Amino acid sequence: MLDDSLLADLTADLPSAVRLQRLVRTLREGFRCGAVCLLRLHDDVLAPVAVDGLVREALGRRFEVARHPRLATILTSRRTTLFPPDSTLPDPYDGLVEQQPGEPLHVHDCMGISLHVEGEPWGVLTLDALVAGTFDEAARTMLERYALLVEAAVRVSRLEQEVRALRMSQHGVVEHAVSGESGEILGHSAGLQRLLHELDVVADSDLPVLLTGETGVGKELFARRLHQRSPRGDQALVQVNCAALPETLAESELFGHVKGAFSGATADRAGRFETADGGSLFLDEVGELPMAIQAKLLRALQNGEVQRLGEDTPRRVDVRIIAATNRHLAEGVRDGLFRADLYHRLSVYPVAIPPLRERGSDVLVLAGHFLEINRARLGVRSLRLSSAAEAVLLEYAWPGNVRELEHVISRAAIKALGHGARRNDIVTLQPEWLDLPHVQALKATQGMANGPPALDIQEVTVNDVEPLRRQVETAQRRAIRDALAACGGNWANAARRLAVDPSNLHKLARRLGIK
Repeated sequence: MLDDSLLADLTADLPSAVRLQRLVRTLREGFRCGAVCLLRLHDDVLAPVAVDGLVREALGRRFEVARHPRLATILTSRRTTLFPPDSTLPDPYDGLVEQQPGEPLHVHDCMGISLHVEGEPWGVLTLDALVAGTFDEAARTMLERYALLVEAAVRVSRLEQEVRALRMSQHGVVEHAVSGESGEILGHSAGLQRLLHELDVVADSDLPVLLTGETGVGKELFARRLHQRSPRGDQALVQVNCAALPETLAESELFGHVKGAFSGATADRAGRFETADGGSLFLDEVGELPMAIQAKLLRALQNGEVQRLGEDTPRRVDVRIIAATNRHLAEGVRDGLFRADLYHRLSVYPVAIPPLRERGSDVLVLAGHFLEINRARLGVRSLRLSSAAEAVLLEYAWPGNVRELEHVISRAAIKALGHGARRNDIVTLQPEWLDLPHVQALKATQGMANGPPALDIQEVTVNDVEPLRRQVETAQRRAIRDALAACGGNWANAARRLAVDPSNLHKLARRLGIK
């Protein structure tokens, strides 16, 4: 029966991701275990590709093989590795297996097998159970047989990708490999997937791209992906933080100078444009450039030439421009703060990066990624979220986006240890350790002013979403009004007081009806 189901999934006309997900679900049902995980290997790091039976944030985990002896052991053998229930080796999925609310349980039974495609190590397949004795010698033999079908499914998925890439190339579109890139963009929401596909399409052109989005959405990662998937991907990607360029040195940084061009110019120096010749130049926070530099930047973009300070002869450069900003440049043009001609030159293809609050459960995938980083950093056996903590993460508006989420998870992990959690425990993060405004507002409405007791897991349910949102907005309005009052109505100072970007504060205030 299991063979029939696996063969049906293998031969079915399905998207690759769906096929692999169905395979792991079928294996979990067939082996009657708690969880099955298919992981892809790249640069000694294993990343989950399809999971069944693990919490949602497990998809964001990245397991360094050197830090996980069980995974390392599985990778060293072509046969099934079966760990005894009393094995002292830590299990990477402790506390991550789905279960009813209650104390997190560690894995008692575990087995896995390495996967090879075209003679090369591809990844591993792992099966875990909360009940000792779930796996035996018969299960070990069965897994070796079924691993061949999983390897076949991986080969089918790879072939489908190659065929799709060939078809796209015939229509003038190049599709590049999706795995193994530095600065991985995590998430599975429909909006993010549409955005990534759009970037992959525009990557093959030399059109200037303007990435827009709030502070903390990860514009640099999207710029890197755009460059890596372009024909210039094997050349340099040179980044310039325009907000950090002193006006007196900006021209030299961008275009270079010759010896003696100004005091302190003791040797010839190439600018960022020349360094990026043949590759891409990423102008981060381009809206911060002084007007005088904007004119010279426009000339370089129009003519494909740069002129070093103190030099008479211009130099030709071949550079693809990727710009990013958290400002509304169209408003800057209207207010006379940004050149209209430069704006139109940079925004030939504008791309809006969605804020985290619009990406649904991607917040849990990203949280899982940051949890694994902090687990390794702090030397904790297992670091996970309680069900209530997951609920408040999903409800929060994330004005600081992915960067704020990273900081929230890091602080919560440290607070957990400060509240008595031991490093050899399965440490479960509770909502109050996340220190989010709407958690504090919920406590206040429940009369919990004295002390920080943990929220009961049952308190945050789907039926509470709307009331909780209203409480969050009330707390946000109060915080903004208090900050404005303390700063004499100065929005810039209020933004600094609240530790948020001024443009994000204005947008939030408009959404809340404050202005």
